[in-house]
Amino acid sequence: MHRRSLHRVFSNTPKGFKALLLWIDKYLEVQSCFICFEDTGHYSTNLGIYLSEFSIDYVEENPLAIKRSTGIVRGKTDRLDAAMIARYAWLHKEELVLSTPKGQNIQELGRLLSFREQLVRDRTGKMSGLKEMQSLLNSPSTDTCCKIIKKTVHYLTRQIEALEARIKLLIAQEESLKRNYELLNSLKGVGLVLSCELLYHTNNFKRFKGWRQFSSYCGVAPFEHSSGTSIRRKNRIHHIGDRKMKTLLTLASVSAIQCDKELKYYYRKKVAEGKPKMVALNNVRNKILSRAFAVVKRGTPYVSMQEFAA
Repeated sequence: MHRRSLHRVFSNTPKGFKALLLWIDKYLEVQSCFICFEDTGHYSTNLGIYLSEFSIDYVEENPLAIKRSTGIVRGKTDRLDAAMIARYAWLHKEELVLSTPKGQNIQELGRLLSFREQLVRDRTGKMSGLKEMQSLLNSPSTDTCCKIIKKTVHYLTRQIEALEARIKLLIAQEESLKRNYELLNSLKGVGLVLSCELLYHTNNFKRFKGWRQFSSYCGVAPFEHSSGTSIRRKNRIHHIGDRKMKTLLTLASVSAIQCDKELKYYYRKKVAEGKPKMVALNNVRNKILSRAFAVVKRGTPYVSMQEFAA
């Protein structure tokens, strides 16, 4: 069978998914193999749901893991990408873990969070533009533009608030989501957005075995860098990670060291030991993650040592 005949293009729709399975069935039984594809967020979710409905095994893999396994590749086409994914799946077939689709509420939560982030980004851009506009000389056109921008900012703020209300309503509809959300909010420095992002990225704490594994996923876990006896460098976090989660954890850490006496003392202790402030702050980020996984695992809200002693 000629290699070129094994490449086809299908639409990202139920009709295209059905055509894909029929095409695969021409060469081998679909139920006897697994389908591997890149995790591209909402674009790949529909395929995962469709395959799970027909009990077909699939692996939704990190695109970076696939890309880094191929070495140097010149050019980029759909054919090359498909061959690269197929090669990766074949070479790692013994160690790949089958994927399962997220629950409907978790998927909806992800869409709401993504749209909220877009609106917040738009509002930030408008507010920045307003400051620039206000710095210009007063004129009828400047005043008109400022009024329009202010109205736009006000409108975006109301839409963001409406989305947050919808998010809270969605969480309240599922008991396990509601319980874990309330447990996460018992942590100081953890609010609505970080709690929801934790629920989404961990699939309501079913995706990762523990906080250390999730810390590595976020890109805040320090790794050793050494080789033989000559290269000994300080442990550093890797640049690969979920940037959104890393940013949210940083904001939570900055807030926590101001309102949480334990984390404030912990942060100052690390700085006093000679650690750079960002390293100490990263330690706080991992503390927050360990607490988050601990309260969910125990099923009880977080209680500080001061509150426990009282």
